[in-house]
Amino acid sequence: MSDPADFWASLRRSTRARIGLGRAGDALPTERVLEFRAAHAAARDAVHAALDTEAVAADLADRGLGAATVVTSRARDRDEYLRRPDLGRRPGFELPEKAAADVGFVLADGLSARAVAEHGPATLAALTAALPAALSTAPPVLATQARVALGDHIGAALGVTTLVLLIGERPGLSVADSLGIYLTHHPRPGRTDAERNCLSNIHPPDGLGYERAARVVAALIEGARALGRSGVDLKDDSLPLGAADRAELG
Repeated sequence: MSDPADFWASLRRSTRARIGLGRAGDALPTERVLEFRAAHAAARDAVHAALDTEAVAADLADRGLGAATVVTSRARDRDEYLRRPDLGRRPGFELPEKAAADVGFVLADGLSARAVAEHGPATLAALTAALPAALSTAPPVLATQARVALGDHIGAALGVTTLVLLIGERPGLSVADSLGIYLTHHPRPGRTDAERNCLSNIHPPDGLGYERAARVVAALIEGARALGRSGVDLKDDSLPLGAADRAELG
């Protein structure tokens, strides 16, 4: 008869869900309870932590991605941001100067500043490398206390044709540093979620890798420029997944 522990061990290699936790009497083993509490604490910390804009801006500059402009929403602090999602969608007094480029990039703290700090600069570097040389890009923008729709105001102020917003996703009990990307063609205030394209779960080595995410976004930008819009009518026409990509996506 096979060992039950071996059965669950093989399944855990294909999921980060908490399965086969075992029993200690009528409760979970102490180790599993402590793991759950640690994951919950990491998720709470990710939601409440502030984005270190100076450190991220320095990382971007070191990678040759330009001098970042820092903007914020109308939410005055993290507590108000969490209580009032509407304020996170509206800009504060400052907005970046017009750049009139083809593509603009925003790194927004969202619900996980940790995700932006750990994965934002590397993802942006992969994105800029994946874009055709003919496309011009605006200097990056860092947005704090930001929701996705804040990017519409930033994109309109920049005057870019396509806005790519990298934002920290809502942490879960298995991942607290997942990054998402939202693409909006012809950004302007009032755009709906149906007019965007989203790519999520970027957090290598366990989630989507930087280069694979960059290839998908580059294909979506090309598609949006050909179609004249983004959103539900725009599909991912990047190359079919190879074995390496399937392994990367899990």
